[in-house]
Amino acid sequence: MGCGFGKSERQLKKCDRVSISVPAATAIRAALLIQRWYRQYVARLEIRRRCTWNIFQSIEYAGEQDQIKLYNFFGFLMDHFTPASCERNLISHIFRKNEICWDTEWERYFCYKSIEVPDSYSGPHLTFPMTFCGVSKLVEAFKHKQQLHARYVLQLLGETWKLLRILPNINQVSVCHTKEITICGDLHGHLEDLLLIFYKNGLPSSEKPYVFNGDFVDRGKNSLEILLILFGFLLVYPNDVHLNRGNHEDHIVNLRYGFTKEVLGKYRMHGKKILKLLQKIFSWLPLATVIDHKVLIAHGGISDTTDLDTIARMDRHKYVSALRPPKPTHHAVNGSKAQTMNNSNGEAVGQLEGRRRVYSLTYNSSAPAHRHNLPRRSLQNPPVSSQLSWSVEEELKKRRRLAGFDQSYGEPTRSDSDSDPESGETTETDELEWKQIVDMLWSDPMPQNGCIPNEVRGGGCYWGPDVTEEVLGRHNLQLLIRSHECKQEGYEFCHNRMVLTIFSASNYYEVGSNRGAYIRMGPDLVPHFIQYQASRTSRELTLRQSIGSTERSALRALREQLFVHKSDLISAFQEFDPNNTGMISLRHWASAMERVLNLGLPWRVLRPQLVSSTKYGMVDYQQWIRELSITEPKLEISDNSILETMYKNHSNLETIFRIIDTDHSGLISFEEFRQTWKLLSSHLQVEISDKAIADLAQSIDFNKDGSIDINEFMEAFRLVDLSSQN
Repeated sequence: MGCGFGKSERQLKKCDRVSISVPAATAIRAALLIQRWYRQYVARLEIRRRCTWNIFQSIEYAGEQDQIKLYNFFGFLMDHFTPASCERNLISHIFRKNEICWDTEWERYFCYKSIEVPDSYSGPHLTFPMTFCGVSKLVEAFKHKQQLHARYVLQLLGETWKLLRILPNINQVSVCHTKEITICGDLHGHLEDLLLIFYKNGLPSSEKPYVFNGDFVDRGKNSLEILLILFGFLLVYPNDVHLNRGNHEDHIVNLRYGFTKEVLGKYRMHGKKILKLLQKIFSWLPLATVIDHKVLIAHGGISDTTDLDTIARMDRHKYVSALRPPKPTHHAVNGSKAQTMNNSNGEAVGQLEGRRRVYSLTYNSSAPAHRHNLPRRSLQNPPVSSQLSWSVEEELKKRRRLAGFDQSYGEPTRSDSDSDPESGETTETDELEWKQIVDMLWSDPMPQNGCIPNEVRGGGCYWGPDVTEEVLGRHNLQLLIRSHECKQEGYEFCHNRMVLTIFSASNYYEVGSNRGAYIRMGPDLVPHFIQYQASRTSRELTLRQSIGSTERSALRALREQLFVHKSDLISAFQEFDPNNTGMISLRHWASAMERVLNLGLPWRVLRPQLVSSTKYGMVDYQQWIRELSITEPKLEISDNSILETMYKNHSNLETIFRIIDTDHSGLISFEEFRQTWKLLSSHLQVEISDKAIADLAQSIDFNKDGSIDINEFMEAFRLVDLSSQN
């Protein structure tokens, strides 16, 4: 009986094993299928995320390059036109050097004492010298969207300027055994990110030192509040709060990217003085910070010529805008004088057809062959050679004709100091120092060895791991911490972990586009990262929802670019369609897209998001152009080409408007409007008739008072993507 029971038990166990083994095998196969599906799903999401990122970054860098190209054109006018010429007078004020004021002159111009604070003012009241309590109240006030009175703004900025003047070009910081130092990257006007950092990490103090690595302003809507908070803590803890200059701490860059508009919008009466004072402050910001003689912190990076000893010795405040190179000087060559002449419109002075070979702001030698695939090009010119097909004088005549000005012009020689705001001798040392600053503020790392022009941004350089090793080794450093580039996770190592990028503005391109991060570093000098998302909405989204939302925003921005270039696109498509069938292959479609937009995007990968349908691998480009869901204002203008020029150069036009609006009133006259368009047409080398400009001015003078509101004008021509509203 016992044996029988044992047999039946063994049989039962055998049956159980058989019955269990079948589901187990099925479960394993199912798990493998799910795993394979999930990996493919994640891979597809990653491809979408990378494409979205490439769209945002390509459009951002294209804008920076256009900014440099426009500014170089202004530099061309300054260098080669007489001081009395009207077009030079329109822009000369933005090129003035940072004049040094005596204390009495300073007090007279920037005096805050005559500004009364009314009893109705409900914002924070500041007392000086600043205290921790005072800055804490300022942080709380800005957190609740209160505005600081202009009197206190000017007083705080004045005290900051006095302090910055005594700081060195490179701050030396030591991390003791009892505390860590916190390092933050770009904030770009994102006050919510700064407040979140303070909430998670604590406010700056003698026990909680901070380094803020530039780009405090532009793009975001609370740049001024960020500056006032940081300057307040700097005044209270000058040995524990360190601010490095970024490439956006530049009054020329601010004209394009929103900070100038922000200040004038918040302080209409005193905005001009605030901006002038900030221009001085930006030029006095230190350029780098070194921790324990081992870790270098700089906004952009380095180049193969970076020399920290040279940077430490220079007068940094001379370089108010890093975009403006020192004026050319005369050098004796074989007994004769040869002038270094740069066409600052970004082109060789020779007559070159089509898209020109271009160069970086501080480099004028061509890039090595291994970097030919860069999507965007810098707009600095090569040196003038004996093979140029026409002279500088002919180029000047052409530009004056295009600009609608008279044909009188002066020789490109140094003008009298009384009439030229940039008079004065420039030495080779000035040129070297300027290049050092540009490289430190504008450069980016690359994976290949070498150092080449940064042809994507248009300024600074790309440097490789060999340059990192050489420069850090020469200065006995072990790590370079830089910012300047948005990273999806908020930080990124490269160059064998010798270069670390930190970016602190989360949701930079769009809600959910990227995390922000900051670094904590102790005496061991090992960086520890804290990541965050300042937006509650982005934190609640799933990965798929976050990527989908960001992708829609990127495609919307890309469709706007397609719309404003539609005439050029049609012409490019027609070259591949000699029989006018209206159809081209996908290969030709992608080739034409890149040739016109020059964004370096994977057009074939993006085709399903941009082209709704294809037939036998062919694109009906005429229908596709018609289906671009973009609206534009319906204005009665005789010349429609001016509208397309307006859309293509929307940001450039706004920049010129704000330069010409010298009193910062936000209004320009019809004549100033005409001069703006003439400058733009000369910059673009296109003909725009006076009648077309007059028609446009009349059509947007809504209240018929003979003046144009800049903000209303730019808003009236804002493109709207209808597809996002469906």
